Amino acid sequence: RNMSSAGPEGRKRMRECDGLIDSLVYYIQGAIADHEPNDKATENCVCILHNLSYQLEIELPESYAQSIYMQRRNISSNDKTPGCFGTRSRKVKEKHQETPLPEEKSNPKGVESLWHSTLIRIYLSLIAKSTRNYTQEASLGALQNLTAGTGPMPFAVARTVVQKANGLPSIRTMLHVSHPAVKKTAVSLLRNLSRNTSLQNDIAREVLPDLVTVLPESVPGSDIACETTASVCYTLYNLTQSSSHNARLLLSADGLPKIIAISMNDSNMFSKASRAASVLLYSLWSHTDLHNAYKK
Repeated sequence: RNMSSAGPEGRKRMRECDGLIDSLVYYIQGAIADHEPNDKATENCVCILHNLSYQLEIELPESYAQSIYMQRRNISSNDKTPGCFGTRSRKVKEKHQETPLPEEKSNPKGVESLWHSTLIRIYLSLIAKSTRNYTQEASLGALQNLTAGTGPMPFAVARTVVQKANGLPSIRTMLHVSHPAVKKTAVSLLRNLSRNTSLQNDIAREVLPDLVTVLPESVPGSDIACETTASVCYTLYNLTQSSSHNARLLLSADGLPKIIAISMNDSNMFSKASRAASVLLYSLWSHTDLHNAYKK
């Protein structure tokens, strides 16, 4: 687990180690089958896979890149430190290239397992069944890593999470946990998912009211709560930017007073949340058909 957060070279060596990833996945599958999702070894396994999925799209060997991608990858490498629970605030504005992956292998080996639907479902199962905060956070974080890029692989993973594996209910539950880091990672994952235009209506229908509930009544007083608030605002921005229907959902969930209150704080320390709220307000105003409803 420590070695897996030692940087790009360490991740590369561990991904290439014959049988390592397969063994980690095998152990976690056994723990879930035995109804033991809370043991320490499972947490360690998930944290390792979380770290090995970090910047995966950028760091894939060329041989994989050629066999996986239908077109040249368009990747933003602007990111922050790795580490099992590193801060990862992404503001990638590019649309995902909606190029599907080739058909999945039924028996993935090694690095192929990291983005396979089998492991995606395992993460979602752990999010739902484990009560261990680090295991939940690492599972959410691995999905966040896998959906963070702009190429076909992140898009395919996002589609699997939302549409094929019905993962939104489990992620939505994590918005209401008391552990701030778990909540923050869940919101960051939803922010990544919400960049996919074809998934936005599904996400809005399932979790938009919950996102409004997560918003504080005013700018929060801690850094992690401030980052979470900013991520919620950017997620709502993605969901409502091109959908008047979703903007109306936000309005009916009583989101507007909260967003206005957050946007009005001009303290430098909390400008990230205020700025995000202001961007969201500006976007909401572009729906001219809702102006009367806004004024009321």
